[in-house]
Amino acid sequence: MAPIQYDIRMSAEQDDTVEEQGRVADLDSLRPLPRISIHAFCNSDVMHRIMERLGQDRRMSKVNMRVTSGGVDAAANMFSAAPTPNLLILETEAEPQNLLNELAPLAEVCDPSTRVILIGKHNDITLYRELIRNGISEYLVGPVKMQDLLGAIASIFVDPEAEPLGRSIAFIGAKGGVGSSTIAHNCAFGISSLFSTETILADLDLAYGTANIDFDQDPAQGIAEAVYAPDRLDEVFLDRLLTKCSEHLSLLAAPSLLDRAYDFERTSFQPVVEVLQRSAPVAVLDVPHAWCEWTRSVLAEADEVVITAVPDLANLRNTKNMLDALKKLRPNDKAPHLILNQVGLPKRPEIAPADFLEPLEIDPIAIIPFDGQLFGNAANSGRMISEMDAKSPTAEIFSQISHVVTGRTTMKKAKKGGLGMVLGLLGRK
Repeated sequence: MAPIQYDIRMSAEQDDTVEEQGRVADLDSLRPLPRISIHAFCNSDVMHRIMERLGQDRRMSKVNMRVTSGGVDAAANMFSAAPTPNLLILETEAEPQNLLNELAPLAEVCDPSTRVILIGKHNDITLYRELIRNGISEYLVGPVKMQDLLGAIASIFVDPEAEPLGRSIAFIGAKGGVGSSTIAHNCAFGISSLFSTETILADLDLAYGTANIDFDQDPAQGIAEAVYAPDRLDEVFLDRLLTKCSEHLSLLAAPSLLDRAYDFERTSFQPVVEVLQRSAPVAVLDVPHAWCEWTRSVLAEADEVVITAVPDLANLRNTKNMLDALKKLRPNDKAPHLILNQVGLPKRPEIAPADFLEPLEIDPIAIIPFDGQLFGNAANSGRMISEMDAKSPTAEIFSQISHVVTGRTTMKKAKKGGLGMVLGLLGRK
């Protein structure tokens, strides 16, 4: 069999068994895949389902993937008259002694630049070494897990020497006026100051964004220039558009003007978010309360999603709908975080937090009590809550939220410091 020329993910000397190569990949640490084409040939229904789940993963958003029923023979027949893609994923049931012969017809028609991942049923290190010597990029023993397959693809096409991508955290309200932007701005400030981490806050509400007001800034340029000039957008261009808010926090402000209609395509903000992630360890995305193609795209591809709601019936319905929709958009990611805001507003009938949370089947990372004076004074003075009163219970809650959304603590620990304390305050009213 003529060897197919591929890069080897790891040598057999680096791994003692094929089983070790089937470790579950850490999805959170995987970078998005570049624009590549993948064609998978599946014999089993199980493999078809895995490929379907793989295609729905947000890290595959740029990948052009096709799935065909059949095995190695079907691939050889198809590509005898067509160019091969960047990656072939092949499921085979061949015995070890027959596998190389089965691959021979494909080797004759396979482009030298095409990589191949082979999924077989024999856990045989000798077979693995023989396949690697003959140019196969990776051999996995079925049944494989989606995480393993995604990790194998990433190891082939993602440069291990590339700079790590920053974490993107998208904040959105279950309804207008619930305080999602205020929470996003305070969390961005908290992340940058608590951890001395370079953070960029991007206000994606071009028409009505309030980040410039909340930070007492009046920048001449901002996110509009980035969105409308994707060809010019890089780290240098972005740096000219940013406004410094504090030592470690920069703002990509919205124009907050109504001189045009802000209609965007599904991927309009994708280049902006990519550059943000290359430019800072943390990018906080203040997403407006809207449900359209571009907001769905931003929420689907963010590393973390935070939903803010107030305890009334409309918010309960909207939160439930958003959780269900995001579960479909992000099937391989954990559920969004939930913050219950403006709890205990005087003279307003509201749903008790426990009753609000029961049908959602989700625990909040924070319950923030209504404090009109503190939040009002902060907004009117262009300062954050921790700047107004660093020792206040609300400032402590924002600190807990900042820890949770950046993965510096678990939600259980955050609830102990934030949620339990707030419930105690509410009980004293």
